[in-house]
Amino acid sequence: MKLQRKNRLRATALGALAVSSALVLTACGSDDNSSGTTGGNGGKTNAASNIKCDDAKGQLPASGSSAQKNAMDLWAKNYMAGCSGVEINYKSSSSGEGIVAFNQGTVGFAGSDSALKPEEVADSKKICKGGQGINLPMVGGPIAIGYHLEGVDSLTLDAPTLAKIFDGKIKKWNDGAIAKLNTGAKLPDKPIQAFHRSEDSGTTQNLGKYLGATAPSDWKYEAEKKWPAPGGQAASGSSGVAAQVKQVDGSIGYFELSYAASQSISTVDINTGGAAPVKATSENASKAIAAAKIKGTGKDLALELDYTTKAEGAYPIVLVTYEVVCDKGNKPETLSTVKSFLNYTAGDEGQKLLTEAGYAPIPAEINAKVRETIASLS
Repeated sequence: MKLQRKNRLRATALGALAVSSALVLTACGSDDNSSGTTGGNGGKTNAASNIKCDDAKGQLPASGSSAQKNAMDLWAKNYMAGCSGVEINYKSSSSGEGIVAFNQGTVGFAGSDSALKPEEVADSKKICKGGQGINLPMVGGPIAIGYHLEGVDSLTLDAPTLAKIFDGKIKKWNDGAIAKLNTGAKLPDKPIQAFHRSEDSGTTQNLGKYLGATAPSDWKYEAEKKWPAPGGQAASGSSGVAAQVKQVDGSIGYFELSYAASQSISTVDINTGGAAPVKATSENASKAIAAAKIKGTGKDLALELDYTTKAEGAYPIVLVTYEVVCDKGNKPETLSTVKSFLNYTAGDEGQKLLTEAGYAPIPAEINAKVRETIASLS
C-alpha cells in the first residue's frame, strides 16, 4: 500500500511538473506585448471546461507564494486554454515578495501563505483606492517535513523533537528523543543538517505557528516569515529547500507535499498525541483545515487554524494560501480578469484539481463566502 501511494503521488506530481513546463513555454512565448494576444470573451462560458471568461482579456500579472506554484500552474494552463486572449503570468517567489509587489501596484493579485498584517493592510489603501487589501483563502495543504536518511524509510517525530532539531538542540539522528519515537529503527550516528527558507516565507511562518502552539517550551520564537532560529542552512523557495534535502544525506527540511512527491522525498509522520502518528497527505490535511474558522472582518476572510488538533487522522502542520486583492479600487484594466480567474480557481473545477495535485481544497462553507466576495470585487 505504501509503495502504491508513493507511485500515485509521484505520478500526480510529475504531471504537475509537465504542466508547469508547458506553462513556462507559453509565458515565454507571450513576453512580447506586441504579439497580438488581445480581445475579450464577451461574458461567454467556455463549454469544454465550464470556465466563465466574462470580459477577461490581456495579461494578468501576479506573484507571491511558492507553496501554491504547482496549483497555480495547473489553474493558469486550464484557464488560458478556456479563455482565449488571456495570459495569467504568476511569478512564484515568496509570500513576502508577493505582498510587496501588491502594495506597489505591480500585480493584479498576490499569493500569500499568511494573512495580511495590519500595517500591510494600511499600505494597501494607497493602491486600493477607496478600499483595502483582503485575504481570500484559496489553497490548503500540508507542510511536509521531508528528510533524507539512507537506510531509514519511515520516521516519526513529534512537535518537541522537531522544535529541538530546527533549533539546533538535537544534533544527531540517533539522539535518544528520536530513537524513543522510532522503536526498532536503525538510526545512524550522523549529524543532522536542517534546511530552512532564506527569504521571508509564509511556509516558515506557518511552521513556526505549529511549533509555537504545540511545543512552546522548546520553540520560543515568534511566528514570523523570516526564519528565527540560529544555525541550520538556508535555501531559496520551497523548491530550493526540497532540492537540498533530496541531495544531502542526513538532511531535513520543510516544504509543501507536492515538492516531496515530485522528487520522491520521504516525509515524517507526526505524533500528535492521538491514537497513531499521522502521515502528510492532502486528505489528512483536509481534516485539520476543516476545523478552520474565519477571523477576518467584513470581506476579509483570513482564517484561524488549529495547529494543536489531535483529531484522528488530522495532519496538523498545514497552511492556507490566500489570494490578496482589493475589495474596492482594483485596477480597471485587470479587474474583469482577476474576478474571472479567481472565480474559476474557487469553483468546483478549480478546487477539485487541488486534491489531485497534492493540496487540500478549502472547506465548502468558507469557499462559498470566497465566491461571494469575488463576485463583489470592484
